[in-house]
This record gives sequence, structure tokens and C-alpha cells, in this order.
Amino acid sequence: MAQPVYGRIDGPIVLIGYGSIGKGTLPLIERHFDYDPTQLSVIDPNDATAPLLAEQGITHHQIALTEGNYREILGGLFPDGCGFCVNLSVDTSSLDLMKLCRQLGVLYIDTVVEPWAGFYFETTDNAQRTNYALRQRVRDEKAANPGGVTAVSCCGANPGMVSWFVKEGLMILSRDLGRDDPVPADRAGWARLMQNLGVKGVHIAERDTQARAKPRPRDVFVNTWSVEGFIAEGFQPAELGWGTHETWFPENGNRHDTGCQAGIWLDRPGAITRVHTWCPTPGPQFGFLVTHNEAISISDYYTVGDPAAPDFRPTCHYAYHPCDDAVLSLHEMFGAGRQQQSHEILEPDEIMTGSDELGVLLYGHAKNALWFGSRLSNEEAKTLAPHQNATGLQVTSAVLAGMVWALENPQAGIVETDEMDHVRCLEVQRPYLGPVEAHYTDWTPLQDRWEHFPEDIDDSDPWQFRNVLAT
Repeated sequence: MAQPVYGRIDGPIVLIGYGSIGKGTLPLIERHFDYDPTQLSVIDPNDATAPLLAEQGITHHQIALTEGNYREILGGLFPDGCGFCVNLSVDTSSLDLMKLCRQLGVLYIDTVVEPWAGFYFETTDNAQRTNYALRQRVRDEKAANPGGVTAVSCCGANPGMVSWFVKEGLMILSRDLGRDDPVPADRAGWARLMQNLGVKGVHIAERDTQARAKPRPRDVFVNTWSVEGFIAEGFQPAELGWGTHETWFPENGNRHDTGCQAGIWLDRPGAITRVHTWCPTPGPQFGFLVTHNEAISISDYYTVGDPAAPDFRPTCHYAYHPCDDAVLSLHEMFGAGRQQQSHEILEPDEIMTGSDELGVLLYGHAKNALWFGSRLSNEEAKTLAPHQNATGLQVTSAVLAGMVWALENPQAGIVETDEMDHVRCLEVQRPYLGPVEAHYTDWTPLQDRWEHFPEDIDDSDPWQFRNVLAT
């Protein structure tokens, strides 16, 4: 079947990082863009990357970008003030690379606000280790240098795609409530729409059921995507966007002194902080309150009024149930007090069953809760694109959509996915997402509690974070 070609990329295309997401993104670039193949290259320090790229005739720069060399290396690869930098790596400063690319006149995209190597584990101030703080530096750069060459920040599945799902979900909710609101034209309009629909908050609710036949070996961290990325974010403090409907504040909660004021953080690692949530296949489930950029960006984007004392702001956080092998890996790692030395990512051909069900749960409104998202199985993912499981394809197809948007809007400045045209982005991405569905549920965090062990909950409002947080 013929695949759409969305446009031409003039100049070099440089992929930084060739892990599971880089391997999956490359064939989508080859499929959907017109470009000069001799100008495509990959930066990755891994020895194992060399033969894979050599087989495809792709130039491989086997080096790790550092704070000391990135300007020289990228400056040499983008000599003519055009091209596209696709940053899919860990341990490289997204902000520094973004600023340099904009200075060079090069389009830029990443999937996370990543710091330089060592930051996550060597920084002692937990407030500075939050995604709130990392994101705020990017927002400060946007404010200080508005406009200019487009740099898309945090455009993977989540953060990224889920922000487009929020907008689509709001329009579905409006229709089903008999309102049929027009599609808002700006940020203020979207925020007022969420407020007027009665949405109190958003869970980024995910359940990964992909599994292989081989049992997980001891002292091996197994995951369906970057192990290094998951461990790093899991060790960051749990954090969330903090809504105006909340009447209780966690004892280990902390506010930020500066910035957008949309989020709080807990003095506890996100990967061992559980929350109650809901997805269509399992129904009620536990998720981990792992920090993500979208938890802050969504709460910020949908704020109505003065950020310091808003009229409305939704609570928002990730509620992540990774694959069972990753859950066991986390349990072993935190129990032992050390990271496993071996890492394994489930390859598409070894996965025997399962899917990645990733969506947004809009809650607190007149219809209680609406889950809207992708229910992509590994089997379907293998038919849609090579070199990635269901989790990977949800990420790489969002990178593709973000690249298309940037190419069509090359002078948009620094943007987050909340600020992009969700209709256009989902038009590009949807063919890779499997079933994209809306499901209503009457479940609330007050249901299915163990009556033998009474908890300190708030019966007056089921959707208080006090009830969502697992004790």
C-alpha cells in the first residue's frame, strides 16, 4: 500500500540515539519524507549500533554527545543553516541542543526534557530533580526568545500524543453532553471548555500487558522501552499537576516557589508511589505515579485565571502500569537498593501476547469519567511498521506527527504538544495507533476498597487526589 509522503526535508537529518525508539523512528522517516539519503546520519556511542546502520548504508557517528563537544559536533553536521535534528537519546541536554539548533536554523524535536548525564542521581535537591523544574527552564527560554525556528519539546506518546487525546476527548465529551461546543481557537478557549464541561482532572492511564514466554531472569531489568529512561524517571520525585478542586494536601507534598505554579511534588520516588486508576481492559487498577512532563504541561495549559490563584486548573498525573516484567524489575531494584546491571527490552518477535493501552481518563464531569486512547496490540504493531513493539510505535508515530507539524510550521518557535494542532497531528499518527476508542465508566476511586481496612478518604468528592493516592 502506498504511504503518504508529507514533505521534503532539505539538508541533513541527524538522529541522536539509536535505541528502541531510534530504531523505530528511522523507518517512519524513510517512509514518509522526501530527503537526500546521503544526508541522513545517526549519533550513538553504542558499539552494537555500527553493524545495524552499516547494513542500511547510514552514516554512524559513534560518539557520545557531551556538554563539552555537542556544539562542535552538531555545528559540523549542520553547516548550512537547514535540516532536522531528531533527539531520541538519554543523557543529552534537550535545552542545550534545542538552543543550538535554533541558532543554526535547524528544526528540532525531542520526546522528553532530558538533562546531561549524571543529573538525575547526582543532584541532591529534589525540587530541582523534578520535571517541573526541567520544563520550566524550557518555558523560560521560550519566553526569553519567542518565535524563530521551530523546536518541538516532548513529543512522544506521553508526553506528546496524550495532549492531543485530551483535546479530542474534550470534543467527544462536549458532543455526548449535548453541547456541541465549537473547537476552541486558542489556549484560553480550551481551558474554558474544560472548565465548562466540569472536568476536574486527567489521568494519563496506561496498562501494558505485553509479555514473552521466557521468564524474567533475576538481576535483569526487563521493559518494553528504554530501561535507562524508565529508571531515571522512576527515581525522580512523584509529581503531578495540582487542581483547584483539591481540598487536601499530602503530608509529603511540596509546592514550587517559581514558575507556572501548576504542579506539586512528593518527597518519594514515583516508581514506588501507587495510585488508583482505570483502563478499559483491566478496569480498576493500580498505576505508578511516575513523573512526566505532560502532568505539568496539561495542568498549566488548561489553567483559567491568575496562575498563582486560578479560577480553574485540573489535576493531572501519570498512572502507569508497565508490563509485568517491568513491575517485577522495579520490585527487585528498590528491594535490593541497587540497579540491575543487565537490561533487556522486549523485542516484537519475542512478545507472545499483549498490548499497550494508553489514553487519558477525563474525570469529575456529569458522565463521571471518559477514557480516550490507543489500544494497540503487539501483533498489530508488527504489521504496521518494523523494529518496534506496541509501546515503541505509539512513541515513534508521535515523533513522526511532530516532525510533519514542524515541517509545516517551521517558524513556530519552541512549542509543546498542547500548543499544536491536535487534529493535524492525530491525522498523521492515527494509522499507527490501532483501535483509538472512547469508553465511559462509572468507576471512581471510592469503589472496590477493602472494607476490612478503613482508609482516610473523602466520601464527599470521589475524585479528590486523597482518594486516588493508594495508602
